[in-house]
Amino acid sequence: MTARVIISKGAINLILIVIGMLFVVPLLWVITAAFSQNASLSVQWPQPFSMASFKQVLTASNGLAFLNSFYLSIGTAVATVFIATVAAYPLSRYQLRFKKPFLYTILFATGLPITAMMVPVYEVYNALNLVDSLFWTGTFLVASSLPFAIWMMKNFMDSVPTELEEAAWVDGASVLGSLVRVILPLMRPGLAAVGIFIFVGAWGNFFVPFVLIQSSNLDPAAVTIYQFFSEYGMVAYGQLAAYSILYTIPVVVLYIFSSRWLGGAFNFGGAVKG
Repeated sequence: MTARVIISKGAINLILIVIGMLFVVPLLWVITAAFSQNASLSVQWPQPFSMASFKQVLTASNGLAFLNSFYLSIGTAVATVFIATVAAYPLSRYQLRFKKPFLYTILFATGLPITAMMVPVYEVYNALNLVDSLFWTGTFLVASSLPFAIWMMKNFMDSVPTELEEAAWVDGASVLGSLVRVILPLMRPGLAAVGIFIFVGAWGNFFVPFVLIQSSNLDPAAVTIYQFFSEYGMVAYGQLAAYSILYTIPVVVLYIFSSRWLGGAFNFGGAVKG
């Protein structure tokens, strides 16, 4: 191994270590600050070690905020995956007249920033008396998530051979039956990927519920985390860190339980006989 190769590998490893530290240091601060009574912006070992911050954030109001987040996130993910699957099927299987313009419209819609749409959306919601409702807030989250979900779902569905579906039709299955019994089981990695993406997006969405929800008892956890910042610029670092850990747990647990579907690739070797 030449000196040039050694230097190149050393430089690459050094860059990777620096990038890794940029991610590790904030995580270390969250963990150490959550168990410290005198938490500050610096990363330091908890002295003394305490669970007081967790006890302070585990209140009934924060528990209700987490329930609101689960309601919004799970409802948004389930509704979006269902509608995206139904919408992606004809786009994947049929030659429609306006298929290409429709797909380009969907692709364009994925790039629209939510912040640019919230003013007219709020005006419409306010005129129709839909403000301050978890259901209608979730409806907007579904609508804003659908373009990207449909685009992804179509790509996943395109990878399923049509021969498998045609064989099911020969055996007497209906279009809906072949979709449910043949296509969807083979698309489990895609369904899991889209579902997790939509769930995480809704779980971490601050701006939409902040604008469309007025009552504090309907705020999700993404909005109530703002309570640890006072109007005078003071921050309860320990409580903020403890709340952040609790706020992250559902996403981590979801990823762990769904990793077996995410890890599985679309493999149809031998599924279609020549």
